[in-house]
Amino acid sequence: MDSTTSIHRFALDGFEAARFANMCGQYDEHLRLIERQLHVTIRNRGEQFELLGEDDATRKAEIFLRNLYREAKLRDLGPDDVHLLLQEAGMQQQVMPAAAEAADNSVTLRTRKKTIRPRGRNQQGYVRSIRQHDINFGVGPAGTGKTYLAVACAVDALERGDIERILLVRPAVEAGEKLGFLPGDLSQKIDPYLRPLYDALYEMLGTDYVNRLIERQIIEVAPLAYMRGRTLSNSFIILDESQNTTRAQMKMFLTRIGFGSTAVITGDITQIDLPRGSQSGLKHVLHVLKDVKGLGFTFFDSTDVVRHPLVQLIVEAYDAFDEQETQAARDEA
Repeated sequence: MDSTTSIHRFALDGFEAARFANMCGQYDEHLRLIERQLHVTIRNRGEQFELLGEDDATRKAEIFLRNLYREAKLRDLGPDDVHLLLQEAGMQQQVMPAAAEAADNSVTLRTRKKTIRPRGRNQQGYVRSIRQHDINFGVGPAGTGKTYLAVACAVDALERGDIERILLVRPAVEAGEKLGFLPGDLSQKIDPYLRPLYDALYEMLGTDYVNRLIERQIIEVAPLAYMRGRTLSNSFIILDESQNTTRAQMKMFLTRIGFGSTAVITGDITQIDLPRGSQSGLKHVLHVLKDVKGLGFTFFDSTDVVRHPLVQLIVEAYDAFDEQETQAARDEA
């Protein structure tokens, strides 16, 4: 046994067979996931556990397993749930005063269908920023919850009566596709690009209720071009995929915001699909408005990814590659 490896033993309290099986997963797949994420070896005979690894890792693993056993009493668990709980635990273990962490955990968003609790420091800070500022920017890689949480904040505000309507906006530019090549009228051409926004709304409010709100124009989902000439008051406006706006489009959007409104601009500056030679409105506005007071800025990174664990590794690999390319270009210059 390595000199840095130790054996740590503990037993779960209040053993219940069905609950224990829910915690461990089919063929102990949840335990294997915990092993990979926390770098420990887990052995058990019933509720008696033996953990092998570094002291800090085995301590964290015990805390997580006890918490997971409590969670297993409340709901059915799958690998995705365990992965998200592991990420949440890792985020909360980042340097943060205990009092601030306790305050963070109180941030929740209530919608008709579910209650949403942001995970980790950045997501919690993002929601607090949206509640405190009229204009907010959420910037970072895919899978960090930027759009989903913005929609949840909008639905929460609508349910509480803080706003009169929700507008969900996206530029109609995606991965080099041209709308003219797609079949159907303009609405049908644009619909696929807005599908992630619809999906979030359906999950939070239910399909029938969302459709009724759309019919009454309380919820409006539209391409960015439709915003020109409008003044949007008493509304919650989300501009999604804003890395695909031009400088002029971003300025146009920001100047549409009226009294009593909240705007959230989300995007990933590493996935820009604009034609070559066009500067991203998101990259530009982050530089232009960086010193303007009263705006909220939240920057996510790979540690905030709440999708499949490979997504986080992919984001980190691309970031490392881009950094190497940038350094190589500097060396050649």
